[in-house]
Amino acid sequence: MSTIITFGEVLMRLSPFGNKKFIQANTLEFYFGGTELNVGLSIAHFGGHVKHITCISNDFIGDTAISYLNKFDLDTTAIVRSNRPLGVYFLEVGAVMRPSSISYNRSHSAFSSIQPDMVNWEEALKQGSWFHWTGITPALTQGSYDTLKAGLKLAKAKGMQVSADPTYRSGLWKYGVNAKEALTELLECSTVFIGGINEMNEVLGTNYSYSNDEFIQASKLLMEKFPTINKVFDKIRTSINSSWHKIRARMWNGKEFRETQDFDITHIVDRIGTGDAFAAGLIYGLQHYDDYKSMEFASAACALKHTYQGDVNYATIAEVTGILEGNVSGRFNR
Repeated sequence: MSTIITFGEVLMRLSPFGNKKFIQANTLEFYFGGTELNVGLSIAHFGGHVKHITCISNDFIGDTAISYLNKFDLDTTAIVRSNRPLGVYFLEVGAVMRPSSISYNRSHSAFSSIQPDMVNWEEALKQGSWFHWTGITPALTQGSYDTLKAGLKLAKAKGMQVSADPTYRSGLWKYGVNAKEALTELLECSTVFIGGINEMNEVLGTNYSYSNDEFIQASKLLMEKFPTINKVFDKIRTSINSSWHKIRARMWNGKEFRETQDFDITHIVDRIGTGDAFAAGLIYGLQHYDDYKSMEFASAACALKHTYQGDVNYATIAEVTGILEGNVSGRFNR
């Protein structure tokens, strides 16, 4: 069975119930997540075989996190343990005109201690067909960057498909590595680019606008600079307010430009992990459908994630397909 590889930090999310601020709350609920983990869990929910590689605390919290991953049949055999604590983030969920707020506590987490010699990539990538990475992981520490780079170079040598979601966040790159240079090196190992104009401008040093014409131009230049990349997908979010968004997607695959219709999400339950749901839908789709249908599937998966609390998309293939077929009324299934 071919395996999809994800590599990145597992975080515990702590949040007051509902839309409360922390100052209002006496109790909290928790979820496990993390950008790459969210992708892996969603793909596993579609029936894919996923191995997640990470470093987790060697305590009962780490044990609980691994149990959660095992609940979805993720392969956890390549996970290493550390005496440092699991990374945590705190979320206040906004509503209407009040935005959500996040605070991270991950600087000295278990994952921040990871080093290349802690992961046996040759063993970890056995039977691997696809490797997914994001720009969050290399931005955290020198060790996480070096470990990811070692895995990607081997994945490229093995001829694996590699999807890149650069997710550039300037506030994360604090350990001395130049973000553009680091992302450039990692993109040289990648075949599918999942990102928009901001990410392309960052790695290309350009200033393209958000129009479709300039998206195509940027995609062509990206493929020229990184010849291994053969498809570019961009999820576009239009925010009416914190509770009402619209989602659509566009693509350039070197031959044609296509764009989906908007999904109107009028009552957001939880928007954390929605970009990860898009990436997961795309990775699943590209293994079963053509490029455009894959992008449609990803957009519908992303839209559905807004209806689930927590970081992970629990949508099934049937539910995503139902949205694509126009079943958006929310009527009872009997």
